[in-house]
Amino acid sequence: MPNEDQKHAPLCILHLEDSVHDHRLVKREFQKSGETIDIRHVENLADFEKALQETHFDVILADYRLPGFTALDAWQLMKSKHIRLPFILLSGAIGETAAVAAIQAGISDYLPKDDLTKLRHVTQRAVEMHRIVLAKEQADAELAESEKRLASFAEHLQLAIEQERAAIARELHDDIGGSLAAIRFDLSWIGRHTTDPATIAHVHAATDMLQHAVEANQRIMMNLRPAILDQGLVAAIHWLGSSFSRRTGIETVIRAHLQNDQLTKAVQLTAYRTAQEALTNIGKYAQCTQVKIDLAGDDNFLTLEIADNGQGIDSANAGSPGGFGIKGLKERAKTIGGWLDVSSQKGLGTSITLSVPIENRPPPEAGENSE
Repeated sequence: MPNEDQKHAPLCILHLEDSVHDHRLVKREFQKSGETIDIRHVENLADFEKALQETHFDVILADYRLPGFTALDAWQLMKSKHIRLPFILLSGAIGETAAVAAIQAGISDYLPKDDLTKLRHVTQRAVEMHRIVLAKEQADAELAESEKRLASFAEHLQLAIEQERAAIARELHDDIGGSLAAIRFDLSWIGRHTTDPATIAHVHAATDMLQHAVEANQRIMMNLRPAILDQGLVAAIHWLGSSFSRRTGIETVIRAHLQNDQLTKAVQLTAYRTAQEALTNIGKYAQCTQVKIDLAGDDNFLTLEIADNGQGIDSANAGSPGGFGIKGLKERAKTIGGWLDVSSQKGLGTSITLSVPIENRPPPEAGENSE
């Protein structure tokens, strides 16, 4: 949008016209409004180009037919110089076909010379529309840059989260896991060196509780850092589905097959986290009796679909914590060039589909190091 200086500055006009008389008529029409203008008159393409290089204009007025060229030639010259200005044809009868072709080419407007009373209005409208278009383009560019920065931040945040999860998992394994193992040895030693029935009963009870703690520790470590991915994405998806079925009692049907076993760690981890989050939401909100997990992929594309036959997502629960989780998954999918689709009907279940194009990278040549 124009700033205060632009609003009060004289309207700067470049008039391409071979008739001095017609130029004076145009100038007089602007002067009738009492508004200050700065209008420059040129008659040929050379002077037109020179004027564009020397001065910043607000609008171009141009006769259609001029000696040796037309206004469209001036328009193309302006485009070749990457100069964008509102361009108005101000001419005699050029024919409807020519006028339509000019507008389709990008000319802002057309006004017959015998209708100069509308000149000020047409010019002002063209200038305002041009400013609106430029402002929208600037806003779109700023929005695209903002989205780019947001995507970069989301990618950095996901990396930081995974690194923190891995660090916590290592601490659980090294510290908690080591302590639990030591307790198990001590309980075994006590059990071997006592004959007191009450003591033995307490040892057995403590051993059972210890086993629950060990299993919980392993489950938490697996959720934080999915070591199962070292065995491949197919194995990880099967483990997730089986664990979910055992924990919730919900029937889980798994179909997983990949032709490409060279997926990057980022793609595998995104697919794993997508399935993990989807199953977590299903367990909390879906109220379903069956879940289907379909994983398929070749050298060009990977798809992962998690579908349930539950209550679906409606406006009443769209703002639930699960909704935020889905938004996070969508942002995560973008970081690897993929996208997430959510399809749901009330009472008919929900389907979450991750789609990821796979880049075909040539295998490393002999002697090259590969990671």
